[in-house]
Amino acid sequence: MSLRLAPAGALRGALVPAGVLVGALALVLAPAAAQEPPPETPAPDPADVESVDAIVAAVYDVISGSAGEARDWDRFRSLFAPGARLIPIGRESPEGAWRGFRWGVENYIERASSSFEENDFFEREIHRVTERYGTLIHAWSTYESRRAAADPEPFARGINSFQLLDDGSRLWVVSIFWASEGPGRPIPERYLPGGP
Repeated sequence: MSLRLAPAGALRGALVPAGVLVGALALVLAPAAAQEPPPETPAPDPADVESVDAIVAAVYDVISGSAGEARDWDRFRSLFAPGARLIPIGRESPEGAWRGFRWGVENYIERASSSFEENDFFEREIHRVTERYGTLIHAWSTYESRRAAADPEPFARGINSFQLLDDGSRLWVVSIFWASEGPGRPIPERYLPGGP
C-alpha cells in the first residue's frame, strides 16, 4: 500500500466534511495498526549463517521432512532478515497469466505447516550459481522436490533465487523468489549440473 500526499493547498476549497476525512484516514491506518508486530528473530546457530553453502542448506533442511514431522521453525526464522519475503511465482492459467504471492516469514510458516502436516516433502539443491558484489549475494539455487527422500524422480524442479546480505558477522536471507519448471519454461542449462 502506498500513500500519496497532495501538494500543500491542493485541498483548499474542497467540500469534504472533516468526518469523512477522519473516517477515510482510520480505514487506511487500521490494517497497519491491527497487525501484530513480527516475532523477535531467534539467535541462529552460527554454523547456519557463516557461508552461502550453510544458509542455503539450512533452508532446505528445515522445509524437508515426512508428513507430520515437526519443522524447526525457530531455526527457519533465525535465517531471515527482519521484513524478509518469500515469493513463489507461477502460471495461473493455460493462457499464461502469471501469478505471484509475497509472503513474510510468518505467512510462509503458516501456509507451509498445514501442507507439511499432511504431505511428505523433501527438497534439495542440485546446482547453484552464486554472484557477489560487496555485501550483496545472489544465489540461483536449482532444486528438486520429492514426496519421499528416496524417490528416484522428483515431482517438481525449479529455481530458488536467494537474495542474501553479509553484514560482516553473518549472512541473512533477505528474500527467496522462486519458480517451478513447467511446459515452455525448462530450466536453462547454465543452472543445471554440468551446464556451461
